[in-house]
Amino acid sequence: MDNIERTMNILHYKKADRLPAVHFGYWPEVLIEWAEQGKISMELAKGWRIGNECEIELDRMLGWDFNYLRQQMMPNHRLYPPFETKVLETLPDGSQRVQNHLGLIERIKPGLRSIPSEDDYLLKDRDAFEKLYKPRLKYFPERVDREFFSHFNETRSYDSPACLYMGSILGDIRDMCSLVGMSYLMYDEDEDLFRDIVDTHADLQYECIKAVFETGARFDFCHMWEDMCFKTGPLISPKHFEEYAAKHYKRYTDLCHQYGIDIVSLDCDGVVDELIPIWLENGVNTIFPIEVGVWGDQFAAARKKYGERLLGVGGMDKRVLREDKAAVDAEIERLKPIIALGGFIPCVDHNIMPGTKFELVQYYTDKIKSLKI
Repeated sequence: MDNIERTMNILHYKKADRLPAVHFGYWPEVLIEWAEQGKISMELAKGWRIGNECEIELDRMLGWDFNYLRQQMMPNHRLYPPFETKVLETLPDGSQRVQNHLGLIERIKPGLRSIPSEDDYLLKDRDAFEKLYKPRLKYFPERVDREFFSHFNETRSYDSPACLYMGSILGDIRDMCSLVGMSYLMYDEDEDLFRDIVDTHADLQYECIKAVFETGARFDFCHMWEDMCFKTGPLISPKHFEEYAAKHYKRYTDLCHQYGIDIVSLDCDGVVDELIPIWLENGVNTIFPIEVGVWGDQFAAARKKYGERLLGVGGMDKRVLREDKAAVDAEIERLKPIIALGGFIPCVDHNIMPGTKFELVQYYTDKIKSLKI
């Protein structure tokens, strides 16, 4: 049984010979650490990218079967052309105000590897949307590489499921104007404008998705991204999430179903409990990568509530890979009852982080692949 059949069988509640050992990539810093410890070569550490030969070699060394999004394909449904990335100002402390490719102005501190703070943004009003953003959100045929997608079925070579990345309804817009800016648009300044922004952006994504399917390319699942939650719940109210996003999820997933795809996953960090019913009602049935934060496990309770309608990939607390074998064993024991339900594949919740022990990853992958299911 190959990894594609193994994965799809589990997510369809069918028999599989074993669990696949699945990851979601690496922080570059952990690869450098491993190289300095003599576990891997520095060339391998610096050369890693999702899906390239360095990742294949790392997977072999560590025992992974595949990166879950290794074969994620996407049309160009982003702002086009992107805004010029430029330094607007250098401040006395050495930090810089930088306009990024989305028109968001960030404050970046030298030497700090983290999410930059949001300082300002261009997408503030109707005039900015009509002049600066709407022309960049128009659909045109060249956004989809029809030659590539028309031959995708015959050229795909990885032993891992392939997915079509469909985009983001609200997360991308938050990245364009910041959470603060999005909140002002939605609640205080111009609700009609915010709805136009969401609909224009979603219409572009829909046309791109449709064009890809029309080439004949086929995928094992489709995937979306939002990141619209944090440690206590959604960044906007579920009522507004449903009002602005639900109809677009439904359009996207109806299109997936039309082309025979019944697994649609969504990446949303934080505590997602209040959004799950909206996703399920509108065709999104899989949570990936099921972040385990200070709040602990979310998936077990959700499966108890929603049953086999809800699928999951993720939910493995990657922090145990910095500890010892006993911690890894305890985490696997925690996951076993969820695994036994079917429709769930454990996967580290986000990129493997600095401080992770090389031998513990090997230990984990060996244990996961030896589980009886």
